[in-house]
Amino acid sequence: MATVIVGAGIIGSATAFYLTQPPSTVMASSIHLVESSPELFASASGHAAGFLARDWFSPSQASLGALSFDLHKELAEQHNGAEKWGYCRSTGTSLADVKGKRGDEWLRDGTSRAEAAAMHDFTAGSGPAWLTRSRNGKVEVISEDDSTAQVFVAYQIAEYINLFDTFFSDPLRISRFLLSTCLERGVQLHQPCQPLSVNNDSKGRISSVTITSSANPENQTSIPCSRLIITAGAWTPRVFKTLFPNLRKTIPITSLAGHSLLIRSPRWNIGDEIKGQGGCHAVFTTDETGYSPEIFSRIGGEIYIAGLNSATLPLPERATDRKIDEKSIEVLKTTARRLLGKDDGDDDLEILREGLCFRPVSGNGAPIIGKVDEGLLGVKTEGGVWIAAGHGPWGISLSLGTGKVMSEIVEGRQTSANVRKLAL
Repeated sequence: MATVIVGAGIIGSATAFYLTQPPSTVMASSIHLVESSPELFASASGHAAGFLARDWFSPSQASLGALSFDLHKELAEQHNGAEKWGYCRSTGTSLADVKGKRGDEWLRDGTSRAEAAAMHDFTAGSGPAWLTRSRNGKVEVISEDDSTAQVFVAYQIAEYINLFDTFFSDPLRISRFLLSTCLERGVQLHQPCQPLSVNNDSKGRISSVTITSSANPENQTSIPCSRLIITAGAWTPRVFKTLFPNLRKTIPITSLAGHSLLIRSPRWNIGDEIKGQGGCHAVFTTDETGYSPEIFSRIGGEIYIAGLNSATLPLPERATDRKIDEKSIEVLKTTARRLLGKDDGDDDLEILREGLCFRPVSGNGAPIIGKVDEGLLGVKTEGGVWIAAGHGPWGISLSLGTGKVMSEIVEGRQTSANVRKLAL
């Protein structure tokens, strides 16, 4: 039974990954990944922070969150994730630095994952050495033992991984690992290609999907399809509208644009990691301009800063068509100088990358995972049409759990997590 997965980001790649390993019986060569972007992982899968959490989720996502966190740990242990994609332990902290207000209180009003962070109990902590604090600033630890992790770029991390108390991961590198493993197993990648239409057999059931080359729209081909899985992130509603113009229900997913910076600071380096000076940190704080900065130190001396989000920035046709807003980048740079700069005001921070990604946000804040009813589609299917999208700021954290659960439900097996309340 041929399976077509539209969207080769981390959710689509994770789904193909678990569909091609036991106990799944799917032949890898029968799986087709379709990706429209000429650059792989050009949006959230490659430009997100990589923050992983176990129990920072609403009740409807709690089971999936715990499963996915455990799978990240299992995958890292099985495939040397510490070295390959920088899986490491971390400490989550909150910095109250604006007009005496605690960081978690201010963040309750934001649109970031810090809303979940504010639900955790706090204990006193000194915070990372690279963080600049005002005299009245206060840093408090918010992550539980073994409840958070990150995946980040690794440099010699295999030797020093045990120095850290909690966890982290580089989204781009783990995404690349998942996809490359799928391709080695025999999964077929069509990129850059866009889906144009679904085609029916003599019984009126979906039998194939017509795709076109993004580089040459006249170059069209049909690939067999009995099961269709749509994991196109913020572009998911557009894919449904294209393939199912008579869809009787709107896919409740919108895009949330987020700018970011990748920075190198002299106060965060491999020497600090070797000496065990606090390890990696996730810092949630406040800013006078009215947004919720999120700052993450990465193994290898990099620091990621984000939190400046916009629901009004239009979603481009493709991820590579994004246009970075220089004003937003300047706001992040100002925040970086304030929170990461030298005490004497000199700017010694090196900007490694300016980023913009589009996160898929659902109407209720939870991902949409499950089968789409044929009555809504207006067409018949043999193996079903499925959706896995709308993960918001938690796409990396929930990716492996989503992929595993999707592989289970499309094959009719018992799921490893309870996702009944995440159906469309």
